[in-house]
Amino acid sequence: MIQNSSINTNIEMTNKNLNIKKLAGREILSKKVKTMPEKPGVYRMIGEEKNILYVGKAKNIKKRLQSYVRPLGNNNRISKMVSLIKDVEITITENETDALLLELNLIKSHKPKYNIMLRDDKTFPYIHLSKGDLPSRLSKYRGSRNKPGEYFGPFAMEGSVKKTINIIQKAFLLRTCTDSYYHNRERPCLLFQIKKCSAPCTNEISEEDYGLLVNDAKKFFIGKSNSIQNKLSQKMQNASQDKKYEVAAQYRDRISALADINQSDAINPQFLEESDVFAVNKVNNKSCVQVFFFRSWRNLGNKSYFPINTEDVSESEILDSFIPQFYQNKPVPKSILISHEVKSNSLLSEVFSKKEGKKITISKPTKGERKKIIEHALDNAKHALKRHQINLLSNEKNLLDIKNTFSLKKIPKRIEVYDNSHIQGSFAVGAMIVANEEGLMKSEYRKFNIKEADTNDDFAMMNEVIKRRFGRLLKDKNFDSSKYPDIILIDGGRGQFTSTASALKKLGIDDVTIISIAKGEKRNAGREKLYTSRKNPYLLKPNDSSLYYLQRLRDEAHRFAIGTHRIKRNKEITKNPLDEIPGIGLKRKKALLNFFGSARSVGQAKVDELMSVDGISKNTANSIFHWFHE
Repeated sequence: MIQNSSINTNIEMTNKNLNIKKLAGREILSKKVKTMPEKPGVYRMIGEEKNILYVGKAKNIKKRLQSYVRPLGNNNRISKMVSLIKDVEITITENETDALLLELNLIKSHKPKYNIMLRDDKTFPYIHLSKGDLPSRLSKYRGSRNKPGEYFGPFAMEGSVKKTINIIQKAFLLRTCTDSYYHNRERPCLLFQIKKCSAPCTNEISEEDYGLLVNDAKKFFIGKSNSIQNKLSQKMQNASQDKKYEVAAQYRDRISALADINQSDAINPQFLEESDVFAVNKVNNKSCVQVFFFRSWRNLGNKSYFPINTEDVSESEILDSFIPQFYQNKPVPKSILISHEVKSNSLLSEVFSKKEGKKITISKPTKGERKKIIEHALDNAKHALKRHQINLLSNEKNLLDIKNTFSLKKIPKRIEVYDNSHIQGSFAVGAMIVANEEGLMKSEYRKFNIKEADTNDDFAMMNEVIKRRFGRLLKDKNFDSSKYPDIILIDGGRGQFTSTASALKKLGIDDVTIISIAKGEKRNAGREKLYTSRKNPYLLKPNDSSLYYLQRLRDEAHRFAIGTHRIKRNKEITKNPLDEIPGIGLKRKKALLNFFGSARSVGQAKVDELMSVDGISKNTANSIFHWFHE
């Protein structure tokens, strides 16, 4: 009886403490509200360790903050956030539009715990058609659109860009080679032989005719593919009538390529010239936002997003927070279609219109083809969320299995996997991938250029990677505990385990479990040995779920390490020697290549020959000559 009484007393005390904390947060906010201005701006809720709990915007800061003070009317997430408030900071802006822009920047930089967050904010790939002195080049492009030329997209997936470029090569025979490769051609490359390029590099096509191909490609991108197909069809018939059957066959193949790309689009609505479609589905506090891209009456694909901190919020609130974050680093189309009405509709339209210099409309369709598009997007969102939840359950089970297999005290929340890649010590890189209960966290992947270690010594390379990774983590004043791993998985045997443990010991870290996975006998999968701090390695059964999970993580780290190594190797191999000469910028490099044709010819030139190039003085010519003739 005494024991039960004690338990009840403890529960009462705990509840009182919680109530005191809630009162403390609300009382602090109540005092702050009294001095707040009735002006537009941004407010930041500050927690106990000066961390930002929440960022919000308001047309009237005082009225908005007063809504948090009320004991009723806020959902559980907001109530919990209010209980943690220790201070409030504000920034007054001229209008609500400026407040929205500032709010987005603060959310992106601070990632507050209680804001609805878009986790994947990468830009989308585009197809770029270059413009300059050389014939236009077709290429995939991602990033700020500051290169001269025209951009077509965005595409939801990189695979869609590659597929489209491949088909456009067949249809319009445009070059895809880099400028340096173009300058160094003396005869047509393989792409010319397989009818995927017209070879302007060696004058197999006139400048005027190549320009016509470029114009046809532009017409295709803006939705005039039918007129192009009709033109090619007429040329095919004329060639056939003239008994030029090989030429006719080429036109036939180009028509077929255009037909392929038109048929590859699942939906091609007649009334959506330039539009993005947003549909949100929410089940059990998990949500999915499905985004479809339509450009020039063509479906360019769709992508699923799973925003975080969406508990106790409606679908409308999710879209209201998601859409402005989504367009923070992306161009906005003329029309945005949404599955649920959003509170900031007019404000977002105003901000987007100002950003793009054209009228942007945001609407929820209620009938016709646009409504069918929304229904299709919602259906995709439901299926994507269902798959996502199944994956979550699978990942949670994998982590529970790891805990049980290795007798860990708790279920691991974060696993970091490391691997190295090199060729006989050359182009050495280290790679790190991350997995948690939601699966592979690709935004957390990191690569390391090996700087100090002997690149023929795998143990030394791993030691350097671990030291740099955790040394940087420990130095970070704004250290996020969620970035700290519970398990480190290393591809290797006892030696790699010892090297990793040594690196962590020197940093004073002893609370991370290290597992080293060594390849099995005759490199057979399923016979791996798992080395840990215990004396004997683990040898799990080939069908063990924990072993299978660790194999998948190791293979993903290996794939990422090899990919990183290949990128570094290709950059080094294709590097132009002129890039390394002091005083030679882009303009002079271009003049030298145009005059001599290749970097090799520049290296063989004499001083007086170098001086014949525009912009190359005697001193610069001497520098170039001595660079190549040291």
